[in-house]
Amino acid sequence: MTESAVQVPVVDLRGETATTDLDHAWRNVGFVSVVGHGIGQSHFEEMRSLLVELFALGDAVKRRYRITPDNYRGFIPLGFFTPNRGEVTGTTPDAYEAFKLHWECPDGHPALTACPLYGRNRWVPEVDRMAEVVSRYWSACDSLGRTLLDAVASSLGVHGTTLHAMFDAPLTNMTLMHYPAMPPGADFGIHPHRDTNIFTLLHPDPVGGLQVQDRDGEWITVACPPDAMVVNVGEMLELLSGGHFVATPHRVVNLGPDRYSFPYFMVPDHDVVVEPLVLPRPGFEAASMPVGELTNEVWRTNWPDELPSESDYALGSLGR
Repeated sequence: MTESAVQVPVVDLRGETATTDLDHAWRNVGFVSVVGHGIGQSHFEEMRSLLVELFALGDAVKRRYRITPDNYRGFIPLGFFTPNRGEVTGTTPDAYEAFKLHWECPDGHPALTACPLYGRNRWVPEVDRMAEVVSRYWSACDSLGRTLLDAVASSLGVHGTTLHAMFDAPLTNMTLMHYPAMPPGADFGIHPHRDTNIFTLLHPDPVGGLQVQDRDGEWITVACPPDAMVVNVGEMLELLSGGHFVATPHRVVNLGPDRYSFPYFMVPDHDVVVEPLVLPRPGFEAASMPVGELTNEVWRTNWPDELPSESDYALGSLGR
């Protein structure tokens, strides 16, 4: 494993060559740091302060708002989830605790009866202004996500409306995460994986720890400007692009002090079936991804003792 920190490509979204530069990063690295994204530093500071307060709550409060198999919103205990993907069962649990949030589905929306992942979030009243702070940051990520979709459309030569129409009632979600310094015996803060979504948007914690696997199999620690957002391609976007964009394996190793993170996962509507929008690159296996079915399966198989069902999609597994 390399110990050096390297920068993934940095793209200024205000620059004339931004779309071309993003296209190059998505095709060759799968990760890019973007500046000029319009999300103010105050948003990052508010979110990080919120997470410190949220995870400092006592165990009794955390148990009160804990996730259940029927409501995947709320606290996820430290070490609760394992990389449960069949070929890697029995490994050490991931060394983080978290709080899960999903797109806030309005009351009466037809999607509520179509997919169990829709609904209202569980805001913790013990944390002042939680809903306000998270919603403001979420809205800023939504705006950045739309900008990135326009760049994807331009890169692939498709109409932007084709992509934007996939996000009417999105299964977009966010995980508020706390990584303590890794305990004895822990392999990772979070195990090596590919994301299964369209894009992940992340403001990296100054503590560091995010690592990306290069094409030689080496793990490279990601470094980026402090005002940048890291954007990575998920498997759904890899498929939409016919394999021309790459979903790159990554992991978190937290060797330092407590680390706080709040990744935003951009996911289409439950009834979208993801398929290539352009001619796939030679050798790319283009199995369709039904978004609702896939997303439900990702959540289900996070639970201990739950194994994946038979399917043609990969659930973020590295075993392919």
